[in-house]
Order: sequence, then structure tokens, then C-alpha cells
Amino acid sequence: MKTFQQIDIATQELDPEVRASVYKTGKLKIETRQKVLARDFGSRTDKIRETAGLIKQHTLEHLDQYLEQAERVLIKNGVKVHFAADAKRANDIVFDIMRCNNATKVVKSKSMVSEEIGLVPYLESNGMEAVETDLGEFIIQIDDDHPSHIVSPIIHKNRRQIAKSFEREGLGDYNDDPSVITRRARKHLRNKFMLADVGITGANLVSAESGRIVLLTNEGNARFSMAPARIHIAIVGVEKLVPRDRDLAVFLNILTRSSTGQQLTVYTEFICGPRNPGQKNGPEQMHVIFLDNKRTEVLASECREILRCIRCGACLNVCPVYRQAGGHAYRSVYPGPLGAVLSPLLAGEQFPQLADLPKASSLCGACHEVCPVNIPIPDLLLRLRNKGKEMGVAHAQKGTPDMTAWSLLATHPTAWNTALQLGHAMNYTPESILNSIPSASAWLSSRSLPEFRGGQFRKWMKKRK
Repeated sequence: MKTFQQIDIATQELDPEVRASVYKTGKLKIETRQKVLARDFGSRTDKIRETAGLIKQHTLEHLDQYLEQAERVLIKNGVKVHFAADAKRANDIVFDIMRCNNATKVVKSKSMVSEEIGLVPYLESNGMEAVETDLGEFIIQIDDDHPSHIVSPIIHKNRRQIAKSFEREGLGDYNDDPSVITRRARKHLRNKFMLADVGITGANLVSAESGRIVLLTNEGNARFSMAPARIHIAIVGVEKLVPRDRDLAVFLNILTRSSTGQQLTVYTEFICGPRNPGQKNGPEQMHVIFLDNKRTEVLASECREILRCIRCGACLNVCPVYRQAGGHAYRSVYPGPLGAVLSPLLAGEQFPQLADLPKASSLCGACHEVCPVNIPIPDLLLRLRNKGKEMGVAHAQKGTPDMTAWSLLATHPTAWNTALQLGHAMNYTPESILNSIPSASAWLSSRSLPEFRGGQFRKWMKKRK
């Protein structure tokens, strides 16, 4: 399987074609999001974001109550409810359900939480056949790759690469026409759907009031995963709860618009339980696994707001660092600004290994501006940077110069003003002199200084008075 690399190394080695694809796709999604939100909500957009954030925060602050309520209602609906403290326990529960029902074949719709726990490799290692049915995830699976975006998992691939993968897997001669690729995947997966014993999904939202599990897809694979299968298993992070059915309207209005620029996904499903006696299709059994996997530890931390996240991917699409580095550079299931906060927190004792991720940010604030649940991501990044510093593990990335001199200048106004006036001298300083400075040479080995054009603000301001 392909390995992750550190942000700085991965950025330098990223294929220019991949970087262009990530940038263009993210830019298009953000522009579409802005147009749709402006058209549909106008000046009310920020109010809706604020409301959504307050609902999620309220839920997190009363999570124990809503989990108990959801469990009671789901059981009443005929659902078997399980609680998993960690990834291993969640995987074991899925395996036990399959073993008790003599099930060996699984079809799975797109689910970030199943990626988080490594469900498919686990099932395969235990003799089960597990097939990803989302087109992007299916391509990731046959390429033995990792998703690089939480909504668009193959944002780093182009159609020529996909066509070669399909040819290699015996799905047809080389043809990079997207419609042909889609038809071939549909034909291959149709048989997998019909023969599957178990359909596995995640959940975008869960209402504690009614037990309704909400699934949003554009391909219909979640629906097809459940229809022929005898058993439906939904693996749900505990943070996916909302208090009431009426709250669903808030998130359905803002999630898809923020994610793909659609008013609503093509398929929006509300699943209450297994099929009723009068229904012809649908699973005979339904299981819901509520996953903790260190989420309660995050809830107890000073970064608990990250659990509001509804996985829309807007923060990735707008992030200048993600656009340059790509998703694999984050060395985690969750890339981008979301991953820079959530991944180190979910790592627990392995936090030191991901302590550099919060530094992979310009702190421009764009991620906060587009977040549909109003998560103050830049603030959380700073808190995690401080945590890393206190633990002594937030080492500077390769090439980062010592900031002591800058700190002295920035805290002494006279010295700062003098430095600004002399700043233009940098434009005429030979590179050999700059490279002779130990703290600057490593940084300059992979970068070049832009032309200095500062020092004029005060003169401009005096003229404005």
C-alpha cells in the first residue's frame, strides 16, 4: 500500500498534474458553493452557519443524554445497537455479526468512519469479501491506494490513470471516456450487490428523537447496498447525532451546498430500521454501531469544537496548503484543515507523530469562513501547536529558520521601523551572503525570496489623513 509522507516532502514531490487537479477541483467547488449559498440564502448564510454550529455544540455538551435517547428509539424501531470503544472493537462487532449469520460477502457504501477503523482490510484478512461500491472508493480499492479527500476520494487521479486501472483489472480495454468507465463499474458492481449478504454504510446524521439515520449519496450505492442484502450495518461516530428531526432540515440545507454545490444530493435516505413484514425489499436485520475511538477524549479537550464537523470538505477545498500538498501528505484518513486538527487528537498516545500537522497552515482563516457549522479551526490549530510545544514534540519542519531575531524585531517598535526602512537592501543582497547564514540556508535551498516591496504603509497613511 502506498505510504504517507510528511507535508513538506510530499509537497515538493507532488506531481504537478495532480496539484493542478486538486487546485482546480477545489477552486470550482468553492466558487459553486458561494454562488449557491448566495442565491438561496443571501445574507442569512452566516446566521444558518451559526445556528448549525449551536445545534451541534448543544448536542456535544449533552451527548450522553442523546446517545441514551437514540439507543432507546433505535431498539424500539427493531435495530440492534452496539457501542464500540475503539476501532478494534468496531471491527470485531462487524465480524461477529457476519459470523453469526453465516455471511461472507459485504458491499460497502462510502464511509469515512470505516476508513478510520480500517474495516475493509480487516474483513479481507479474516476471509471475507468486502467491496467498495462508491466509484471513487472502488478505484481506490483496486489501486491499493488511500483517499485524498473526504468527499472526492480520487481528486488526485485523472481519467487516464483510472482507465489504466480498469484495463489492468480486466474490466475492459483501455478507454478513458468517463461514461464508459462509469458503465463498466456499474456492470461489475451490480453482481456484487445482488450476491452480498451484508450492506455496510456510515451515516451523515442521526436523529436522537426518531432514530432516523440519514444517508446522502449521488450514486445510489448506499440504497443498492441495503436493498438485496439480508443485513444492514451502519457504523456511526457518536458525534453524528442531532437532537430532533426538525434539526435535520438545517443540516440538509447547508451540508450539500457546502460540499458539492447542490441543493440536495440525488439520493437522500431516512432509514428507521429493518424492513417491515409488509415490505418486499430491504434488510431483515439492522445493526447500528456507535463508535467512540477517542471522540470522548476529544470532547473533554480544549478542541472539542472539531466534533461539530459534518464532513462537507469545504475547508479542504479552500485551504491553500491542502491545494499545494494534496491529501496524502497529511498521513491520515482525514486530510486538510479538518485533519490537521482531528487526526492528532484521534491519535491519542501517538499524538507526537502527527504534531506537525497543525503547523501545516497559513492561519489565513478561510477554513473558518466556509465551515457550515462555524468551527473556529484556526484557533484550534493554535491550541494544538501550543500543546505540541508543551510536550516538546512540535519540532520545526526541515528548512524552517530560527525565529528568534524576528521575535526581537517584532517586539521592539524602533528596531522594527528601522528594519522596514532597510528592507529594500534585501533586493540587492547576493544570495551567497544569505546562504552563509545557517538559519536561512536550509530554508532558501527550496525557496526563493520575493522582491521586498514594503515599508511604505506609514507614508501612505500620512497622506490619507
